[in-house]
Amino acid sequence: MTQLPRIAITTGDPAGVGPELCLKLLRDERVRELCVPVVIGDADVLARLARHLGWPEPERVLDRTEWANFNGANDAACVLDLKAIDAGMVRPGTVSAACGKAAYDYVNCAIDEALAGRVDAIATGPLHKEALHAAGIPFPGHTEILASRTNADRSCMMLTAEAITCSLVTVHVGYREVPALLTTERIRDTIDLTAAAIQRIRGRAPRLLVCGLNPHAGEHGLFGDSEEERIILPAIESARAAGIDVDGPLPPDTAFLPKYRAACDAYVCMYHDQGLIPLKALAFEEAVNITLGLPIVRTSVDHGTAFDIAWKGVADVSSFVQAVKLAAKLCGSAN
Repeated sequence: MTQLPRIAITTGDPAGVGPELCLKLLRDERVRELCVPVVIGDADVLARLARHLGWPEPERVLDRTEWANFNGANDAACVLDLKAIDAGMVRPGTVSAACGKAAYDYVNCAIDEALAGRVDAIATGPLHKEALHAAGIPFPGHTEILASRTNADRSCMMLTAEAITCSLVTVHVGYREVPALLTTERIRDTIDLTAAAIQRIRGRAPRLLVCGLNPHAGEHGLFGDSEEERIILPAIESARAAGIDVDGPLPPDTAFLPKYRAACDAYVCMYHDQGLIPLKALAFEEAVNITLGLPIVRTSVDHGTAFDIAWKGVADVSSFVQAVKLAAKLCGSAN
C-alpha cells in the first residue's frame, strides 16, 4: 500500500473562515483518502468554534513536543497546537494584530516542517492583509512570505481550475507600481515556471497565452509606454525560442473569450486583477492557488478570510479540498 503524503494545513487568520474550513477538512473522507492532514493552528480556537457550531472537536491534538515524538507515525490526522493566541481574544470577523501574528506563526511553522521534510506539502488557509500589517509583519501575503523564507531565486503565483489557469507576473502591489516592476526577465521567469507547472499537473507540454499590459495590448504604442514591444514581446520570443508554445501579447479585454480559453492551458497576466477577475468569475469555488518556484509544495484556497461569514459554519470548503488534492498530487504520492 502506498504511503499517503502528510499535508500541513494552516488555519489562516483565526477570526476568518479558515478554522471552520479546517474542522470540515478533518472530517472530510475525500481528504482522508488522499493524505494525512496535519492542521497547524490553535486547538483552543478550533475547540471553541466547534462548540459554537455544535460540531465535533478535533480528535487528536499534539503540542510541539508530542508532534516531535509522533513524527514517525504517519497514520493519523491531527492538530499541531501552537498556542499562538488566547482563544478568548478571537473576535470573529474582526481585524486583529493578535490574529495576524498567530496566522503568521502558523505559516512559518508549516514552512519549517516542509523544509525539514516532516511534511510533504503545505495547503494554507487565508490570511488577512490588514491583520498582518497591524501585527507588524512586513509581507502582504503568503507568496511573499514563502519566497522570502525559502530563499527562492524566482517565484510566482498561479491559480488553477478546470475552466481557467492564470499566473501573475506581479501580485500585491498598486496599479501605478506595476509598469516599473515589469521586466523581460521577470515575465520570462513566469512563463517558464507556468510551463513547468502545467507540464507536471497535466502531464503534457502546455500552450500559454500572455496578456498585454495596456488596453488593446498598447495599440502599437498608442497606449502606455510601449511596454508590449519593449518588455513583454521579447520575453515571449525568448521563451518561444526555448521551445515553449506561447503566444501574445493579447489584448486583455478579449484574451479570456471562450475561443482563447479553449486553445490554451494557462494565461500569463501582468498584474493581480488582470488574472483574478476572470478566474474568480469562472471558477471561484474550485480554483487553487499555487506558489511556483519554491523548493517545497504549497497550495492554497483562492479566496480570502470572508470575515462577513466567519464562524457561521456556512463557508464552502470546495476550494480547500481542491487545494489539498492538488498538493497531494504534486507530492507524487496521490492520483
